[in-house]
Amino acid sequence: MTDRDDERDHRFSEGDGFGDPYEEFDLDPPELGVDPSKVDPVDSRVVTDTLDEHNIDRDAVDAAELLDVGLNYMQINRYEQATEAFERTARFAEDDKLAQEAWVNKGVAHGELEEWDEAIGAYREALRIDDSSEHAATAETNLAYALWEFGETSEALEHAERAVEIDERFAAAWFNRAFFLSERGLAEEALNCIDNAIRLGLRNAKVIEEKAEILEELGEYDQAEELAEEANQMRERAEQEMIDDHEQRYGQGPGGAGGGAGRGAGAGAGRGGRGAGRQPPQRGDIDLDDLGLGELGGGDADEREDDDREWELE
Repeated sequence: MTDRDDERDHRFSEGDGFGDPYEEFDLDPPELGVDPSKVDPVDSRVVTDTLDEHNIDRDAVDAAELLDVGLNYMQINRYEQATEAFERTARFAEDDKLAQEAWVNKGVAHGELEEWDEAIGAYREALRIDDSSEHAATAETNLAYALWEFGETSEALEHAERAVEIDERFAAAWFNRAFFLSERGLAEEALNCIDNAIRLGLRNAKVIEEKAEILEELGEYDQAEELAEEANQMRERAEQEMIDDHEQRYGQGPGGAGGGAGRGAGAGAGRGGRGAGRQPPQRGDIDLDDLGLGELGGGDADEREDDDREWELE
C-alpha cells in the first residue's frame, strides 16, 4: 500500500457555516431554558411542568375537571398522583378560589402520604392566595394539624386559633384549639373550646374522649369516667356497624375477613388507659360523604360535619 497524498487538493464548502445555536439541531430548546437557581434539584417534575406550560394551551384546560381527576385519585388511594393533579389544577386555574381549593386538597393528599413538610407548604400556599376566604379556616385547621405532626406544636396552636377567628362556627377548629390548649395545661380554656365543638355538632368517640381527658385534668373524675364509658360505647357501636355493613356487602360473619373490627383498638379502652391512647387533633378539610373529596369545609357552617375519618385519627 502507498501512503495517501496529504498534499492533494480538496474543495471545502465556502458557505457561511452554521449559526450558533443551530436551531434545527439545538440540544437546548427554548421551552427547557429554565433558570437552575429557581429549580429544586430533587424535583423530578420540573421538565414535565415546564413542557406543560409551553405545549398546553391554558384555554384548553378545564381546571375544575382537572380538580375532579385529583379527587378521583384520592378516592382510590392514589395520593401521589392526586398531588400532581392538584398542583396542575392550581397552576392552570384562573379563579383564585379554585386554585386555593386545589392547594388545600394537595395538602390533604400529602398528609395521607405522611409528607408533612409538603402538606405544610401546600396549606401555606392556599393561605397566601387568600387568608380570609371561605376556605381559609379549612387551610388553617389543616395546617395546624400538619404542624403538630411535624413537631411544631407551638405554631400549631396559633393556626388553630386563627381558624376559629376566621370561622367561629367551624367545629373542627374548636376541637383542635381545645386539644392544643390542653396539651399546654390550660384545661379550663380547653373545656370551653371542646364544649363549643360539641355544640356545633362535632360529637364522636374521639371528641368525647378528649373532653374526658380535660375533665380529668380539672379533677372532675366522676364526670370524666362517665364520658369515657360513653366514648367506649360509641366506638363499640361504630365497630359493630362496620362489621354489619361488611357482612351485608360480602356475606361473611365476624370470623371472615374481619373488616374494620379493630378500628378503634387501643384508643381509650378504659378509664385507666385513656392517657396512653389520647387522640391527636383532627383536620376539618373535606366532607367525604357529600362529594367524595370535592367540597372543602369552608362552606355553610350549618352543613359542615365531621366525616369521622380525619387523617386516620379516630
